[in-house]
Amino acid sequence: MSAPEKMEFRTELKQLLHLITHSLYSNKRVFLRELVSNASDAIHKLRFDSLDSEALLENDKDFKIHLIPDAKRGRLVIRDNGIGMSRATVIENLGTVARSGTKAYLEKVKEATAANRPDLIGQFGVGFYSAFMVADQVEVISRQAGDPADAGVRWVSDGQGDFTVEPVNRPARGTEVILHLKEEDKDEFTNPYTLEHIVKQFSDFIEIPVVLHAEKPGDEKEADKAPEIEERVINSQKALWLRPKSEITPEEYNAFYTNLTGDPEPPAKVIHYSGEGSVEFKVLFFIPSKRPFGFDYGEPKVGPRLYVQRVLIMENCEELLPRYMRFVAGLVDCPDLPLNISREILQHNKVLETIRKDATKEVLKALRALKEDDAEKYRAFFDGLGGVLKEGVREDFANREQVAGLFLFPSLKTPHADRLTLDQYIEAAPKEQEEIFFLTGDSDALLRSSPIVEAYKAKDRDVLFLTEPVDEYMLPGITMYKGKKLRSADAEKAPDEVAEKAEATGPVKNLLELMKKWLPEVSDVRASSRLVDSACCLVTPAGAMSAHLERMLERMGHADAPKAKRILEVNGAHKAVTALAELAEKSPEDGRLVAYSRLLLEEAMLAEGTPLPEPAAHAQRISELIARDASR
Repeated sequence: MSAPEKMEFRTELKQLLHLITHSLYSNKRVFLRELVSNASDAIHKLRFDSLDSEALLENDKDFKIHLIPDAKRGRLVIRDNGIGMSRATVIENLGTVARSGTKAYLEKVKEATAANRPDLIGQFGVGFYSAFMVADQVEVISRQAGDPADAGVRWVSDGQGDFTVEPVNRPARGTEVILHLKEEDKDEFTNPYTLEHIVKQFSDFIEIPVVLHAEKPGDEKEADKAPEIEERVINSQKALWLRPKSEITPEEYNAFYTNLTGDPEPPAKVIHYSGEGSVEFKVLFFIPSKRPFGFDYGEPKVGPRLYVQRVLIMENCEELLPRYMRFVAGLVDCPDLPLNISREILQHNKVLETIRKDATKEVLKALRALKEDDAEKYRAFFDGLGGVLKEGVREDFANREQVAGLFLFPSLKTPHADRLTLDQYIEAAPKEQEEIFFLTGDSDALLRSSPIVEAYKAKDRDVLFLTEPVDEYMLPGITMYKGKKLRSADAEKAPDEVAEKAEATGPVKNLLELMKKWLPEVSDVRASSRLVDSACCLVTPAGAMSAHLERMLERMGHADAPKAKRILEVNGAHKAVTALAELAEKSPEDGRLVAYSRLLLEEAMLAEGTPLPEPAAHAQRISELIARDASR
């Protein structure tokens, strides 16, 4: 047998190898994903080649990938019985890093940042070299299927600049990669539990069994006796998304969803389909039945998993779905995606855009079906996650009307526990009604008792109640729906179909002029056409933010946000107003006039949910009023 032959990596590739092993991967654990993937590819290649030459199988059809940790020697072995490599193949594949490795190519890598690294390999050419992140020496022993036993080859390198190649005798076909682990990585990557966790995270669904060799658990081992080794398959091999839907039971879907998310509740909807055409991909998505525990806590990473041929490439791929669909769990498997050298950062491309557009359409379709087929289940979903879905009208212009059609709202005419959609609102409204009326506030109960809705109730018009914080963010994105304009019920000008124009006359007109002087907090005091039972209400000037939004900003610490003065509308027919007008006409200098006017303003503020600036002063005015009336 001849002596090992020493060879050098090409000079610029030596630098590239340093970049790969020290800067390219953000998570060193991916080395095992790369090596297991290489082993799987080798087995698949043998299967394909054996269709023409069954002799290549050498009477061994039991395909497996073996992980053999050796803590005492600080080694990890990855072994397969795939196609194997000849001496020429070893030199070509392992001795030339990313075969197009020119000097310009190297400069491109060096100049790239983590966010815009170029598509260096396209088809995963350098994954093997990630082994040098955890090993200070890598040894590869291989023999190509169909070659004699003495045609084996050993390749050894420390990744520093050269490698050796020598012939070896290897009875079995396939490849064995031996990692001589770095001191700081020996404990971690010879730990069977760690290896199993990594395989389940990245390679659980490859169809080749991954067999872990580990000491068999049991009683104390005898000091002079070698530990008993147990071989155990650690990957599930069950890529559910690759199976026909007709062959999968609901129990299997539920179990997969629970394993994927940790949510013990079955999903409300399963989306399982194949994208065909210019881009082929598999999708398996789940819509949760309610808001999952811990959802949106802190700053979570969102997006479905991305697989390429069963191998996990990205845990959270934000590019696969718009952010307002972050409640969707699941995965996409696409063999056609161009990835960068580390498989961790996707290149923006038409393939990705096609998947995103198609997947978004399918999620919206599934939500519509859930809403129409199982209203109770959809209501439970929307109660927990409707606020997230509402972000879509601002973030997804192309689909905003479809997204808005999925919303549920309480309303003036629906029972307290019920909800209705925009389509149901339009269907129930009079044909002549050209607008969709809404009112924002802190709660359904508060809005139902608001003076603002009195005229709408009297005219048999419905008003949607928007009570979630996200509603104020949503509204600018959906000013129209199916030709109907959305209009706030507390807008400065009440619509003619709800209220006739009101004008104050006589003593009431004089009272309103005086109140403008006494109440500088408001921009105007005017007669109201929308009030029926209440004495007064506050309305929002055209173009100004609503009182509800102002309150929200203040709670969030934005007390300095600009605030518009509101308009106080007064019901000239209300007995409190007429009594005050008579007092003003008889005794315009009476001190009670200012106090009572301010009580009316504070009554309007409380009715809409706005905290009083001076609650103690309000209480004092009430006490004085009680004392005065009680003494008569």
